[in-house]
Amino acid sequence: MTYENSARIISDDVFDLVNECFAQEKSSRNNESRLNFFDTYNDYFVLTDDGSYSINSKEINNKVETLHTSTGAISESFEKFIKPMKFNYDEDIAILDICAGLGYNSSAAIADFLNNGSKSNLRIDMVEISKATFACGLLVPSPIPEHDITKKAIEDELIAQDYATLSLEKAEIPENIKINVFIEDARQTVQNLDDDTYDAIFLDPFSQNMAPELFSIEFFKEFRRIIKNDGIVATYTSSAPVREGFIEAGFYIGLGPIFGRKQGGTLASPNPEMLDWSLPRNDEIRIALSDVGIPFRDPGLNNSSEFILDARTEERHNARHNTRISSAVKTPIFLGDEMDDEKLKRRVERNLAKMNIPSTTSDEAFYIIECEKKYSEKQDGKNNSTNRILDMKKRLKKVKNGDYGNI
Repeated sequence: MTYENSARIISDDVFDLVNECFAQEKSSRNNESRLNFFDTYNDYFVLTDDGSYSINSKEINNKVETLHTSTGAISESFEKFIKPMKFNYDEDIAILDICAGLGYNSSAAIADFLNNGSKSNLRIDMVEISKATFACGLLVPSPIPEHDITKKAIEDELIAQDYATLSLEKAEIPENIKINVFIEDARQTVQNLDDDTYDAIFLDPFSQNMAPELFSIEFFKEFRRIIKNDGIVATYTSSAPVREGFIEAGFYIGLGPIFGRKQGGTLASPNPEMLDWSLPRNDEIRIALSDVGIPFRDPGLNNSSEFILDARTEERHNARHNTRISSAVKTPIFLGDEMDDEKLKRRVERNLAKMNIPSTTSDEAFYIIECEKKYSEKQDGKNNSTNRILDMKKRLKKVKNGDYGNI
Protein backbone atom coordinates (compact mmCIF):
# COMPACT_ATOMS: atom_id res chain seq x y z
CA MET A 1 0.00 0.00 0.00
CA THR A 2 1.34 3.43 -0.92
CA TYR A 3 1.75 6.16 1.68
CA GLU A 4 -0.96 8.15 -0.10
CA ASN A 5 -3.50 5.35 0.29
CA SER A 6 -2.60 4.68 3.92
CA ALA A 7 -2.57 8.37 4.83
CA ARG A 8 -5.82 9.47 3.19
CA ILE A 9 -8.71 9.54 5.60
CA ILE A 10 -11.94 9.59 3.55
CA SER A 11 -13.97 6.38 3.57
CA ASP A 12 -13.09 3.65 1.11
CA ASP A 13 -16.50 3.90 -0.58
CA VAL A 14 -16.18 7.65 -1.18
CA PHE A 15 -12.57 7.24 -2.28
CA ASP A 16 -13.55 4.69 -4.93
CA LEU A 17 -16.60 6.65 -6.11
CA VAL A 18 -14.67 9.91 -6.46
CA ASN A 19 -11.87 8.23 -8.39
CA GLU A 20 -14.46 6.62 -10.67
CA CYS A 21 -16.21 9.96 -11.18
CA PHE A 22 -13.06 11.68 -12.42
CA ALA A 23 -12.02 8.67 -14.47
CA GLN A 24 -15.38 8.89 -16.28
CA GLU A 25 -14.85 12.60 -16.81
CA LYS A 26 -11.50 11.86 -18.38
CA SER A 27 -12.77 9.09 -20.65
CA SER A 28 -16.00 10.76 -21.76
CA ARG A 29 -14.91 14.40 -21.56
CA ASN A 30 -18.36 15.44 -20.41
CA ASN A 31 -19.30 17.09 -17.15
CA GLU A 32 -22.22 14.89 -16.10
CA SER A 33 -20.34 12.62 -13.70
CA ARG A 34 -18.99 15.55 -11.70
CA LEU A 35 -22.10 17.76 -11.80
CA ASN A 36 -24.40 14.92 -10.75
CA PHE A 37 -22.11 13.39 -8.14
CA PHE A 38 -23.41 15.16 -5.05
CA ASP A 39 -27.09 14.55 -5.83
CA THR A 40 -26.40 10.91 -6.66
CA TYR A 41 -24.25 10.13 -3.64
CA ASN A 42 -25.33 12.70 -1.06
CA ASP A 43 -25.81 9.94 1.52
CA TYR A 44 -22.01 9.84 1.77
CA PHE A 45 -21.91 13.51 2.77
CA VAL A 46 -22.83 14.68 6.26
CA LEU A 47 -24.78 17.89 6.82
CA THR A 48 -23.46 19.73 9.89
CA ASP A 49 -25.38 22.14 12.08
CA ASP A 50 -24.29 25.30 10.23
CA GLY A 51 -25.44 23.98 6.85
CA SER A 52 -22.01 23.01 5.54
CA TYR A 53 -21.13 19.46 4.57
CA SER A 54 -18.50 17.07 5.85
CA ILE A 55 -17.55 13.54 4.80
CA ASN A 56 -17.26 10.30 6.73
CA SER A 57 -13.82 8.96 7.53
CA LYS A 58 -12.74 5.44 6.83
CA GLU A 59 -13.26 2.99 9.69
CA ILE A 60 -10.73 3.51 12.47
CA ASN A 61 -10.78 1.24 15.53
CA ASN A 62 -14.23 0.00 14.46
CA LYS A 63 -15.54 3.55 14.39
CA VAL A 64 -16.47 5.96 11.60
CA GLU A 65 -16.34 9.71 12.24
CA THR A 66 -16.88 12.82 10.16
CA LEU A 67 -13.90 14.91 9.10
CA HIS A 68 -15.36 17.91 10.91
CA THR A 69 -17.33 18.58 14.07
CA SER A 70 -21.08 18.14 13.77
CA THR A 71 -21.44 21.63 15.25
CA GLY A 72 -20.42 23.07 11.89
CA ALA A 73 -17.71 22.29 9.37
CA ILE A 74 -17.11 25.79 8.01
CA SER A 75 -17.77 27.36 11.42
CA GLU A 76 -14.99 25.18 12.81
CA SER A 77 -12.60 26.69 10.27
CA PHE A 78 -13.42 30.23 11.34
CA GLU A 79 -13.44 29.51 15.07
CA LYS A 80 -10.31 27.34 15.34
CA PHE A 81 -8.10 28.62 12.57
CA ILE A 82 -9.06 32.23 11.77
CA LYS A 83 -10.21 33.89 14.98
CA PRO A 84 -7.02 33.06 16.96
CA MET A 85 -4.85 34.79 14.36
CA LYS A 86 -3.56 38.32 14.74
CA PHE A 87 -3.14 39.25 11.12
CA ASN A 88 -2.07 42.74 10.11
CA TYR A 89 -3.99 43.18 6.89
CA ASP A 90 -2.01 46.30 6.04
CA GLU A 91 0.83 43.91 5.21
CA ASP A 92 1.13 40.85 2.97
CA ILE A 93 -0.07 37.62 4.57
CA ALA A 94 1.23 34.08 3.94
CA ILE A 95 -0.56 30.96 5.22
CA LEU A 96 0.41 27.28 5.09
CA ASP A 97 -2.65 25.01 5.22
CA ILE A 98 -1.61 21.42 6.01
CA CYS A 99 -4.16 18.65 5.42
CA ALA A 100 -6.25 21.15 3.49
CA GLY A 101 -8.91 18.54 2.77
CA LEU A 102 -12.08 20.08 1.34
CA GLY A 103 -10.50 23.53 1.38
CA TYR A 104 -12.60 25.01 4.18
CA ASN A 105 -9.75 26.45 6.25
CA SER A 106 -8.22 28.21 3.25
CA SER A 107 -11.65 29.45 2.18
CA ALA A 108 -12.25 30.91 5.63
CA ALA A 109 -8.88 32.67 5.43
CA ILE A 110 -9.79 34.16 2.05
CA ALA A 111 -13.15 35.33 3.41
CA ASP A 112 -11.52 37.03 6.37
CA PHE A 113 -8.93 38.66 4.11
CA LEU A 114 -11.58 40.02 1.72
CA ASN A 115 -13.97 41.06 4.48
CA ASN A 116 -11.19 43.17 6.00
CA GLY A 117 -10.88 45.00 2.71
CA SER A 118 -7.19 44.34 2.51
CA LYS A 119 -5.29 45.92 -0.39
CA SER A 120 -2.20 43.82 0.38
CA ASN A 121 -1.45 40.34 -0.93
CA LEU A 122 -2.53 36.95 0.41
CA ARG A 123 -0.60 33.78 -0.31
CA ILE A 124 -1.99 30.40 0.69
CA ASP A 125 -0.07 27.15 0.25
CA MET A 126 -2.48 24.23 0.52
CA VAL A 127 -1.08 20.76 1.18
CA GLU A 128 -3.02 17.49 0.96
CA ILE A 129 -1.74 13.96 0.34
CA SER A 130 -4.86 12.68 -1.44
CA LYS A 131 -6.10 13.78 -4.87
CA ALA A 132 -9.49 12.21 -4.10
CA THR A 133 -9.84 14.21 -0.88
CA PHE A 134 -9.10 17.45 -2.73
CA ALA A 135 -11.57 16.33 -5.40
CA CYS A 136 -14.24 15.99 -2.73
CA GLY A 137 -13.78 19.70 -2.17
CA LEU A 138 -14.98 20.24 -5.75
CA LEU A 139 -18.02 18.02 -5.25
CA VAL A 140 -19.52 19.45 -2.05
CA PRO A 141 -21.74 22.54 -2.18
CA SER A 142 -19.72 25.64 -1.29
CA PRO A 143 -20.61 26.76 2.25
CA ILE A 144 -19.37 30.31 1.58
CA PRO A 145 -18.69 32.15 -1.71
CA GLU A 146 -14.94 32.16 -1.06
CA HIS A 147 -14.92 28.37 -1.29
CA ASP A 148 -15.48 28.77 -5.03
CA ILE A 149 -12.11 30.57 -5.21
CA THR A 150 -10.44 27.68 -3.40
CA LYS A 151 -12.19 25.18 -5.67
CA LYS A 152 -10.75 26.93 -8.73
CA ALA A 153 -7.20 26.58 -7.42
CA ILE A 154 -7.76 22.91 -6.52
CA GLU A 155 -9.29 22.15 -9.92
CA ASP A 156 -6.39 23.80 -11.75
CA GLU A 157 -3.89 21.57 -9.93
CA LEU A 158 -5.95 18.40 -10.39
CA ILE A 159 -6.05 19.16 -14.12
CA ALA A 160 -2.30 19.81 -14.13
CA GLN A 161 -1.80 16.39 -12.52
CA ASP A 162 -4.11 14.71 -15.08
CA TYR A 163 -6.69 13.72 -12.45
CA ALA A 164 -9.44 16.12 -13.53
CA THR A 165 -10.04 16.97 -17.17
CA LEU A 166 -12.63 19.74 -17.46
CA SER A 167 -12.38 23.28 -16.18
CA LEU A 168 -15.83 23.66 -14.63
CA GLU A 169 -15.06 26.10 -11.81
CA LYS A 170 -15.82 29.62 -13.03
CA ALA A 171 -14.74 31.68 -10.03
CA GLU A 172 -11.89 34.10 -10.64
CA ILE A 173 -9.03 34.20 -8.18
CA PRO A 174 -8.44 37.86 -7.24
CA GLU A 175 -5.17 39.32 -8.47
CA ASN A 176 -3.89 39.91 -4.93
CA ILE A 177 -4.54 36.29 -3.87
CA LYS A 178 -2.10 33.53 -4.80
CA ILE A 179 -3.02 29.92 -4.03
CA ASN A 180 -0.45 27.18 -4.45
CA VAL A 181 -1.72 23.59 -4.25
CA PHE A 182 0.62 20.76 -3.24
CA ILE A 183 -0.65 17.18 -3.55
CA GLU A 184 2.07 15.32 -1.69
CA ASP A 185 3.42 14.27 1.70
CA ALA A 186 3.47 17.44 3.79
CA ARG A 187 6.77 16.33 5.33
CA GLN A 188 8.41 16.70 1.94
CA THR A 189 6.64 19.98 1.20
CA VAL A 190 7.87 21.76 4.31
CA GLN A 191 11.49 20.86 3.70
CA ASN A 192 11.36 22.78 0.42
CA LEU A 193 9.85 25.97 1.84
CA ASP A 194 11.80 29.13 2.61
CA ASP A 195 12.73 30.34 6.09
CA ASP A 196 10.63 32.97 7.88
CA THR A 197 7.80 32.83 5.35
CA TYR A 198 4.48 32.22 7.07
CA ASP A 199 2.26 34.34 9.27
CA ALA A 200 0.11 31.31 10.06
CA ILE A 201 0.22 27.54 9.77
CA PHE A 202 -3.04 25.60 9.92
CA LEU A 203 -2.37 22.03 11.08
CA ASP A 204 -5.46 19.92 10.54
CA PRO A 205 -4.73 16.16 10.24
CA PHE A 206 -7.57 13.85 11.21
CA SER A 207 -5.91 12.54 14.37
CA GLN A 208 -2.53 12.02 15.99
CA ASN A 209 -2.99 8.26 15.96
CA MET A 210 -3.75 8.24 12.25
CA ALA A 211 -0.94 10.62 11.32
CA PRO A 212 1.64 10.96 14.11
CA GLU A 213 4.17 11.88 11.41
CA LEU A 214 2.40 15.24 11.10
CA PHE A 215 2.74 15.91 14.84
CA SER A 216 6.40 15.03 15.36
CA ILE A 217 9.16 17.17 16.83
CA GLU A 218 11.06 17.03 13.55
CA PHE A 219 8.02 18.26 11.62
CA PHE A 220 7.52 21.07 14.12
CA LYS A 221 11.18 22.06 13.79
CA GLU A 222 10.47 22.67 10.12
CA PHE A 223 7.53 24.84 11.21
CA ARG A 224 9.88 26.77 13.49
CA ARG A 225 12.18 27.42 10.54
CA ILE A 226 9.53 28.57 8.06
CA ILE A 227 7.26 30.59 10.36
CA LYS A 228 7.77 34.28 11.08
CA ASN A 229 8.65 35.33 14.62
CA ASP A 230 5.13 36.68 15.20
CA GLY A 231 3.46 33.79 13.35
CA ILE A 232 0.99 31.38 14.93
CA VAL A 233 0.43 27.66 14.39
CA ALA A 234 -3.14 26.55 15.07
CA THR A 235 -4.33 22.99 15.54
CA TYR A 236 -7.51 21.53 17.00
CA THR A 237 -5.85 18.98 19.29
CA SER A 238 -5.23 19.28 23.03
CA SER A 239 -2.92 16.27 23.00
CA ALA A 240 -0.07 16.26 25.53
CA PRO A 241 2.56 14.78 23.17
CA VAL A 242 1.68 17.35 20.51
CA ARG A 243 2.03 20.23 22.94
CA GLU A 244 5.32 18.86 24.27
CA GLY A 245 6.50 18.44 20.67
CA PHE A 246 5.93 22.12 20.01
CA ILE A 247 7.93 23.07 23.11
CA GLU A 248 10.85 20.81 22.22
CA ALA A 249 10.83 22.30 18.71
CA GLY A 250 11.30 25.80 20.15
CA PHE A 251 7.73 27.12 20.33
CA TYR A 252 5.72 28.70 23.10
CA ILE A 253 2.24 27.21 23.44
CA GLY A 254 -1.16 28.44 24.52
CA LEU A 255 -4.79 27.40 24.61
CA GLY A 256 -6.77 27.47 21.39
CA PRO A 257 -10.51 28.02 21.04
CA ILE A 258 -13.07 25.55 22.31
CA PHE A 259 -15.51 24.65 19.54
CA GLY A 260 -17.38 21.39 19.07
CA ARG A 261 -15.21 19.69 21.70
CA LYS A 262 -14.89 19.76 25.48
CA GLN A 263 -11.31 21.03 25.36
CA GLY A 264 -9.63 23.85 23.52
CA GLY A 265 -7.09 23.27 20.80
CA THR A 266 -3.46 24.37 20.78
CA LEU A 267 -1.74 27.50 19.52
CA ALA A 268 2.03 27.77 19.14
CA SER A 269 4.30 30.68 18.31
CA PRO A 270 7.98 31.63 18.53
CA ASN A 271 6.77 34.78 20.31
CA PRO A 272 4.96 34.22 23.64
CA GLU A 273 3.30 37.62 23.36
CA MET A 274 1.17 36.25 20.51
CA LEU A 275 -0.55 33.74 22.81
CA ASP A 276 -3.17 35.05 25.21
CA TRP A 277 -4.36 32.05 27.21
CA SER A 278 -2.59 29.46 29.34
CA LEU A 279 -3.29 25.76 29.08
CA PRO A 280 -5.35 24.34 31.95
CA ARG A 281 -3.18 23.86 35.03
CA ASN A 282 -3.50 20.07 35.07
CA ASP A 283 -2.55 19.91 31.40
CA GLU A 284 0.68 21.76 32.17
CA ILE A 285 1.50 19.36 35.00
CA ARG A 286 0.84 16.24 32.93
CA ILE A 287 2.88 17.50 29.96
CA ALA A 288 5.83 18.40 32.19
CA LEU A 289 5.87 15.41 34.53
CA SER A 290 3.99 12.44 33.08
CA ASP A 291 5.06 9.91 30.47
CA VAL A 292 1.92 10.89 28.54
CA GLY A 293 3.88 13.99 27.53
CA ILE A 294 6.47 12.00 25.57
CA PRO A 295 6.29 13.48 22.04
CA PHE A 296 6.21 11.86 18.62
CA ARG A 297 9.56 11.51 16.85
CA ASP A 298 10.15 11.06 13.13
CA PRO A 299 13.92 11.19 12.50
CA GLY A 300 14.54 11.80 8.84
CA LEU A 301 10.90 12.83 8.30
CA ASN A 302 10.29 9.60 6.42
CA ASN A 303 9.06 6.99 8.89
CA SER A 304 5.72 5.18 8.87
CA SER A 305 2.92 5.92 11.30
CA GLU A 306 3.38 2.50 12.86
CA PHE A 307 7.10 3.05 13.43
CA ILE A 308 6.48 6.42 15.09
CA LEU A 309 3.72 5.10 17.35
CA ASP A 310 5.72 2.03 18.36
CA ALA A 311 8.82 4.12 19.09
CA ARG A 312 6.82 6.47 21.30
CA THR A 313 5.29 3.54 23.19
CA GLU A 314 8.76 2.19 23.88
CA GLU A 315 10.07 5.61 24.91
CA ARG A 316 7.15 6.07 27.30
CA HIS A 317 7.89 2.68 28.85
CA ASN A 318 11.56 3.55 29.32
CA ALA A 319 10.79 6.99 30.73
CA ARG A 320 8.23 5.78 33.27
CA HIS A 321 9.72 5.85 36.80
CA ASN A 322 13.06 7.03 35.34
CA THR A 323 12.62 10.51 33.89
CA ARG A 324 8.84 10.82 34.09
CA ILE A 325 6.16 10.07 36.63
CA SER A 326 3.84 7.24 35.62
CA SER A 327 0.69 8.44 33.87
CA ALA A 328 -1.31 5.70 35.62
CA VAL A 329 -4.33 7.17 37.47
CA LYS A 330 -3.09 10.61 36.32
CA THR A 331 -0.60 10.53 39.17
CA PRO A 332 1.16 13.92 38.64
CA ILE A 333 -2.01 16.03 38.94
CA PHE A 334 -2.31 15.07 42.63
CA LEU A 335 0.98 16.73 43.60
CA GLY A 336 0.29 19.22 46.37
CA ASP A 337 -3.14 17.76 47.20
CA GLU A 338 -4.44 16.00 50.27
CA MET A 339 -6.08 12.75 49.14
CA ASP A 340 -9.11 11.29 50.88
CA ASP A 341 -9.47 8.20 48.70
CA GLU A 342 -7.07 5.84 50.46
CA LYS A 343 -6.98 3.24 47.68
CA LEU A 344 -6.20 5.86 45.04
CA LYS A 345 -3.72 7.53 47.37
CA ARG A 346 -1.73 4.30 47.78
CA ARG A 347 -1.49 3.88 44.00
CA VAL A 348 -0.45 7.49 43.47
CA GLU A 349 2.18 7.43 46.19
CA ARG A 350 3.66 4.15 44.94
CA ASN A 351 4.22 5.86 41.61
CA LEU A 352 5.64 8.97 43.25
CA ALA A 353 8.01 7.00 45.49
CA LYS A 354 9.74 5.61 42.39
CA MET A 355 10.66 9.19 41.50
CA ASN A 356 11.96 10.03 45.01
CA ILE A 357 8.77 11.91 45.91
CA PRO A 358 7.62 10.63 49.34
CA SER A 359 4.01 11.81 49.09
CA THR A 360 1.65 14.22 47.37
CA THR A 361 2.21 16.75 50.16
CA SER A 362 5.94 16.26 50.69
CA ASP A 363 8.44 19.08 50.36
CA GLU A 364 9.61 17.50 47.12
CA ALA A 365 6.08 17.57 45.69
CA PHE A 366 5.59 21.24 46.50
CA TYR A 367 9.05 22.07 45.15
CA ILE A 368 8.30 20.50 41.77
CA ILE A 369 5.03 22.40 41.24
CA GLU A 370 6.10 25.65 42.91
CA CYS A 371 5.76 27.63 39.68
CA GLU A 372 2.07 26.75 39.53
CA LYS A 373 1.49 29.20 42.40
CA LYS A 374 1.85 31.89 39.73
CA TYR A 375 -0.64 30.24 37.39
CA SER A 376 -3.12 32.51 35.68
CA GLU A 377 -5.44 31.88 32.75
CA LYS A 378 -4.12 34.99 31.02
CA GLN A 379 -0.46 34.50 30.12
CA ASP A 380 2.31 36.85 29.08
CA GLY A 381 5.93 36.79 27.92
CA LYS A 382 7.29 35.53 31.24
CA ASN A 383 4.48 33.86 33.14
CA ASN A 384 3.18 31.35 30.62
CA SER A 385 2.47 27.66 30.14
CA THR A 386 5.73 26.93 28.35
CA ASN A 387 7.98 28.45 31.00
CA ARG A 388 6.08 26.70 33.77
CA ILE A 389 6.31 23.34 31.98
CA LEU A 390 10.06 23.74 31.44
CA ASP A 391 10.54 24.75 35.08
CA MET A 392 8.66 21.69 36.38
CA LYS A 393 10.68 19.37 34.13
CA LYS A 394 13.94 20.72 35.56
CA ARG A 395 12.70 20.40 39.13
CA LEU A 396 11.51 16.82 38.62
CA LYS A 397 14.94 15.89 37.25
CA LYS A 398 16.65 17.32 40.34
CA VAL A 399 14.34 15.43 42.68
CA LYS A 400 14.76 12.15 40.81
CA ASN A 401 18.57 12.55 40.76
CA GLY A 402 18.63 13.12 44.53
CA ASP A 403 19.70 16.75 44.21
CA TYR A 404 16.71 18.18 46.06
CA GLY A 405 18.56 18.33 49.38
CA ASN A 406 21.35 20.39 47.77
CA ILE A 407 19.02 23.09 46.46
